[in-house]
Amino acid sequence: MSRLTVRDLWSTGQLRARQARFLLPSQRALFLLWIPSGLAAGAVLLPILYLLIRALGGGESSWEIVLRPQTLETLWRTVWLAFWVTVLSIAIALPLAWLTTRSDLPGRRLWAVLTPLPLVVPSYVGAYLFVSALGPRGLLQTLLEAPFGITRLPDIYGLPGALLVLTLLNYPFLLLTLRAALLRLDPALEEAAASLGLNRWQTFWRVTLPQLRPAITTGSLLVVLYVLRDFGAVAIMRYNTFTRVIYIQYQNSFNRSAAASLALVLIVLSLIVLILELRARGRARLASPNRPSRRPARLPLGRWRWPALLFCLAIVSVSLVLPAGLLAYWLLRGLAAGEVLGDLWATAGNSLLASGLAALAALTCALPISILEVRRHNAASRLLERISYAAFALPGIVIALALVFFGANYVPSLYQTLSMLVLAYVILFLPQVVGTVRTSLLQVHPNMEEAGRGLGKSAIEVFARITLPMVRPGIISGAALVFLTAMKELPATLLLAPSGFPTLATSVWSSVSEAFFARAAAPALLLVLLSSLPLALIEIRQQAKDKIVR
Repeated sequence: MSRLTVRDLWSTGQLRARQARFLLPSQRALFLLWIPSGLAAGAVLLPILYLLIRALGGGESSWEIVLRPQTLETLWRTVWLAFWVTVLSIAIALPLAWLTTRSDLPGRRLWAVLTPLPLVVPSYVGAYLFVSALGPRGLLQTLLEAPFGITRLPDIYGLPGALLVLTLLNYPFLLLTLRAALLRLDPALEEAAASLGLNRWQTFWRVTLPQLRPAITTGSLLVVLYVLRDFGAVAIMRYNTFTRVIYIQYQNSFNRSAAASLALVLIVLSLIVLILELRARGRARLASPNRPSRRPARLPLGRWRWPALLFCLAIVSVSLVLPAGLLAYWLLRGLAAGEVLGDLWATAGNSLLASGLAALAALTCALPISILEVRRHNAASRLLERISYAAFALPGIVIALALVFFGANYVPSLYQTLSMLVLAYVILFLPQVVGTVRTSLLQVHPNMEEAGRGLGKSAIEVFARITLPMVRPGIISGAALVFLTAMKELPATLLLAPSGFPTLATSVWSSVSEAFFARAAAPALLLVLLSSLPLALIEIRQQAKDKIVR
């Protein structure tokens, strides 16, 4: 290197200009990164291209379906459901996040662990459990019939049931983002507001809440997109959103152009949500971008201590304890009635295999995209990253329709194979791992990689011995998140799983669709337990990180 130190190079701007050569010193290495990145981007664009071709091929009839009154009603129902699920999720998550991070709530650490756990319950599992308990002829009605003579409860199907299930299972998206934001807010502003005479309530509304707007926006985006994508809950609750209408159109019609046209409307709706979120995020800025040097003091709840405890208990009871208890009840009832579990472990093995391959494949695609974006930051790398994030707007049923068409017409050897199913998972969940890996790479200072290159190490050795260990937490978290969501994915699995390849998700769905609640209990319970493992891993790593910060 010359006599200049690394610090001198950085201060003069030379190191910033040279950092692209640290990891990519040769055209061969560059080629090895661009090829998988381009293939991943092409896979994400494939469903959109298919839908355009299919819709255009349907002629005027396809667009007549889009503009008919029933489609506009479906659009309204979908938007209305997403709006209220988001509003209610904020109403639940915001007080929970504050209570578990800023107050002297009894058992605060326990509630911090329990409140995010409903995230592992698939929506179709939660829906079938609530139907079995609160439906017109459910368990609650059976308990009330003898002592009170109640022969039928109000109908849970439709908007009330879908709203209940999706709110209770989606508020953790907002809770996790809000808790992370609260833990990183600098208490200096709140203390300054208190010194100016503002009480706690005024301080929260005028100082704390404005700083939480980026977290609320991000969490709300996740909730809205999940509701737009959801198929299982709305199908079981018989509430016609786009996903259910598209599935019915696909199953009951020989003209798939109509389903493609409706899927395009759903994609446009998802893109509108993403654009609105990006605009809101561009205007929102945290007051202090640095990590706070100290944690704020725990605020005493006083006379609100026990009402706050009851609030946490009620939320956990309804969203976690009740579903777990119902699963145990139906499992025991099925076993007592002689229900045969069948090849449950083989089914679980299929789910583990498909989800594990999806996590590995998504990570393989995400690493080169993230490296190019961080170390070769240019228009092409930015385009690749934006395309990967476009998968957020692609619901599982849309991707499944595209891959069914693509496989049946162009690569029949891949049609209804495990490879096609894994490809669908990768397209669906690629943004999750790209985001975590990119964030981790941004935290690796280029000076460290330059020091390794200065010692004569190759780019691959520098990446393996310096960069990879430092980004490993992000890699593990991203892969665990893909594994978790792939385990629960239903519509793509229903349409693309190979023949004779049952998974836990499809086993639950086939049993519930025939009202065999006891038969569905065992695979549903196992699915929840297996899905809990990656979430527990992420939570353990977060707890360890919080201890280091303290």
